Amino acid sequence: MKDALAPGIEVIAALAEAARAALPAAFALDAAEVCLVVQDWPDDATLDALEIDDAYDLTGLYEGVPLTERSVEAPVQPSTIFLYRRAILDEWAGRGNVTLEELVTHVTIHEFAHHFGWSDDDIAEIDRWWE
Repeated sequence: MKDALAPGIEVIAALAEAARAALPAAFALDAAEVCLVVQDWPDDATLDALEIDDAYDLTGLYEGVPLTERSVEAPVQPSTIFLYRRAILDEWAGRGNVTLEELVTHVTIHEFAHHFGWSDDDIAEIDRWWE
């Protein structure tokens, strides 16, 4: 029997890219400009800035200026969505009732919602549907 290995960064990245590709056409162009980065863990500066004590509590993060807050007069840096593999795998193992694809898709869409400038209520609705 082979030893089971946890899915690597490349697996999470492929699932996140598939979630982006599955977005409705109306969102495709705006989603294409976002850089997707998968890391094992957030760095300490990120955790400190968000006042998060346990890295397992952060599965994803959007960094950028939401589309609804952009101005044509002020250039912006490209937006980035970070997915944190170890926290995602921990949540996946703890839930037991979802596939890894479903969880990565959920986290990815949640972070894209920030990029699109959806309200906290809209994002909470996504999260309620998920639970």
